[in-house]
Amino acid sequence: MATTELDRDPSKAITAIRDARPPATDRFTYLTIVESNLSPEVLPTLNEVLQDAGLTQEIGWDLVYNLVNLPGSSSCLETIARLGNPREVILKVLETLELLGEQEGYEADDEAETAQEKKEGEVTKTEKFITLMGMLAILHGRIKTKYPSRFLAQTLQTVLGAYEAGSEEMTAAVINLVHSLSGKRARPPLPSRKSSVNVVNLDLEGARGKNAPDPEADDGKEGEVRTEDPDETELQQKLLLSFATCVLERYANGNDLAWAGRLVEFYEPERIVPGRKTLMGAFREEEALLAKDGIVGKLVALIGDLGLRSCSKTFLKHVCEGPLHDNPLAGSEDFESARQVKLSTGGAVCLVAYWVFSSTIFDADHPQPDMNIFPDHYAVLDKFLQDDAHTQIQESPGTVEALVTIGLWLHANKFISANPNTPLTNPTTSPEDPTSDFMRYIHLVTLIALFHPKLHVRNAASTLAGQVLHSDPSDDDRLKVLYDLLENCTFASLKARAINWLREELISASTAKLHQTTAFSTPQALETVQYVVFPSLGFLVEDTNLEEVIEYLVANAPFLMQAVNFGLFLWSSPEKWKGVLPANMDATVRQRWFEPLLESIERVQKDSKGSEVELGPLEGELAVLKGRLEDLAAKEGFTGGKGV
Repeated sequence: MATTELDRDPSKAITAIRDARPPATDRFTYLTIVESNLSPEVLPTLNEVLQDAGLTQEIGWDLVYNLVNLPGSSSCLETIARLGNPREVILKVLETLELLGEQEGYEADDEAETAQEKKEGEVTKTEKFITLMGMLAILHGRIKTKYPSRFLAQTLQTVLGAYEAGSEEMTAAVINLVHSLSGKRARPPLPSRKSSVNVVNLDLEGARGKNAPDPEADDGKEGEVRTEDPDETELQQKLLLSFATCVLERYANGNDLAWAGRLVEFYEPERIVPGRKTLMGAFREEEALLAKDGIVGKLVALIGDLGLRSCSKTFLKHVCEGPLHDNPLAGSEDFESARQVKLSTGGAVCLVAYWVFSSTIFDADHPQPDMNIFPDHYAVLDKFLQDDAHTQIQESPGTVEALVTIGLWLHANKFISANPNTPLTNPTTSPEDPTSDFMRYIHLVTLIALFHPKLHVRNAASTLAGQVLHSDPSDDDRLKVLYDLLENCTFASLKARAINWLREELISASTAKLHQTTAFSTPQALETVQYVVFPSLGFLVEDTNLEEVIEYLVANAPFLMQAVNFGLFLWSSPEKWKGVLPANMDATVRQRWFEPLLESIERVQKDSKGSEVELGPLEGELAVLKGRLEDLAAKEGFTGGKGV
């Protein structure tokens, strides 16, 4: 570090760096002098010194870490990348990247900061990352070895460990790096806010003459045209493709791309609330969101440039049937052929989702997958969510949203089943078996509707689950699924959704063009489910203490509210639904469900006043629920219009 005296007089540091060059001192002594005198003011002089390729090969690698933390050092680092020993320098760059990855996460507002807001003398994590990406692009072009894939594999693993998807500039740097390493010319720059980051030029075509030869090259004489092993070339390209799919998945998981929510708006515009800003509108108008769409487009284009441009049967088999590869680059430095390199399964799912999403929303020319909800989409869902679905959904929200996006597209295009004329339940199981594929598919999608951190994805998953439920040609199957959810599901919000799907089934049956008789056009459906939609609540008014009553109401509030709304739906128009209402259902519901529920609400409201019991948000929910129950009591079809 610079001394206090040199801080006051940088000219002394400059003189020391210039005059102490070997042979005036040995290289170890000179390195110590340079490191102890480093400051932004000495960097132009240091860069002049580093033009001595022999000296830079000896000490350049050891300066990387200190320089990358120093503002204005990019020119020196570029010189080191071009003239230093590439094998030693690349190891130091990767070591520095590893340390960078261990630092606290990317500052989300880095790219929005102005120069005045940034602390003077600091280099941000994003700036360091971008500079190191530029060095790697140069270094890989210089290393001459029989098996460059071994260096490449180590680089890609390290970069992925340090990359943070929340940074637009980090992502742009990674894309440019892959273009450089693949030998593909980079596409036009990403749409981006202005940045103060000084990025090392990755367009190496005009700068390779500045590079020193690899002193440890094993490919013959300098300038000799090297013929690379085709298998080695294929291995490198496959490593880059695998890496690109990993980055795509990371980006999708680190950013809210709203693919599923926007598809729902596109497919069902009638559900859009007038005057409320839509997701599609936001992504058309807001610069930051436009940039996200632009970056994903660049990532997908990069994957296409690396050879994955079609949705082949082999690719779909990897997505649907293959094992889950969540870290495909692990151990890749030991791979000997491209066949050993796998793609990120999550990244592949995100790629398919973007293909179908952009084809629909942007009318883009992308491949369309030859798959159906059953068995293909179900197989992918089950693979991702079979073990600890809650954790998977929370940790990979973008990948999970991509799964929902694909499902919505498949349903909209009527790709429901590979055998469209047969029921969707697993033909190898009993119809009562809740482990059938159809039942499990609904269960998996409803888990997304329950646990996903984004509301628009939860709503989209709920929409998809309802659509697939209604798609089963067997009304008995649909009724069994609804009964199973209402009877066995422990989540009140999912039971509430099941009631809504029941209502949709009744409406659909009542408006069917052929007026065919189904379980939902006769009393069969409500006879089956009435005791799970309106369960007996007598225990709430027997010997249950107040705290237990409150606990039940808190846990079941969404379900209870949807049940009373369903009651209003039925008994507001009893003539319309008389063909599906079982005899005396109104009296049964009043006695078993309505009266004890209303009594328990009134008890909680009364006894909690002046007590130590805090109702919190429940107080407002109970007021609304009681009001809806009173509305139900006023319906002629339910109580003869007598009210409560």
